[in-house]
Amino acid sequence: MTTIALLGAGGKMGCRIADNLRNRDEYRMRYVEIGPAGRERLAERGLDVTPRDGALAEADVVIFAVPDALMGTIAAEAVPLMKPGAMLMGLDPAAPHAGVLPLRDDLSYFFTHPCHPPVFNDETDPEARRDFFGGIKAKQHIVCALMKGPDADYAKGEAIARAMYAPVMRSHRITVEQMALLEPALAETTAATCITVVKEAMDEAVRLGVPPEAARDFLLGHINIELAIVFGEIGSPFSDGALKAIARAKGMIFRPDWKRVFDPENLRESVRDITTPPPARSEEIRP
Repeated sequence: MTTIALLGAGGKMGCRIADNLRNRDEYRMRYVEIGPAGRERLAERGLDVTPRDGALAEADVVIFAVPDALMGTIAAEAVPLMKPGAMLMGLDPAAPHAGVLPLRDDLSYFFTHPCHPPVFNDETDPEARRDFFGGIKAKQHIVCALMKGPDADYAKGEAIARAMYAPVMRSHRITVEQMALLEPALAETTAATCITVVKEAMDEAVRLGVPPEAARDFLLGHINIELAIVFGEIGSPFSDGALKAIARAKGMIFRPDWKRVFDPENLRESVRDITTPPPARSEEIRP
């Protein structure tokens, strides 16, 4: 049986992970949480809190379900207390890519992140169709990276990741650097920004007189078919009129050099910003 210490167990991600791992026979869970609200959420689940130092000393795997901005600060205190041969598991590539984690030669470092349920899916259960984040009812893919440690540890980390994010379809083995290209560069810096602009465009159409429900229905329906066209889900191409509109508007909406968000230095700046702790709150929300 593998002993897992879950740091930040009462937080948003911590509770999701606790819900999925608590009844797995192969794992002995230790829940670490210092925040009153987090402790209350764990109590509501019937879960007891374990003191941090004791949990770290006995854990085979330590899952850091903590904010990116506090990962370095928390790891600086926690990593020295981990037993030799243990695995540090992180849920995001920002901290390792930014170089804010203390490294020990006798520890393994494994990072994983959910892809979240895909837009194109075969879910029929109503609850699964509304599980947009994943890890409850909807199936999703995940990405995993063994940053440091013996290759045999990859299987151990991936098994825990599959259990944390279940139900899982495909698990992709990539590097931490590739995971940082996926997030923040691809999923947040690029896709989330574009989607935010799309919502602002809908709001502008409403401001100009289109009824809100009509604008939302029209836009979301078109997004569905446009995604299917662009990502090759269907064989139908864009109409000639749509192609002309795209060609004309792309230069108006995007800078010609927008792909520099993937440049190594820009990515380093992005993860440094993500992992910089907010001084006023650092003590307040540590696990």
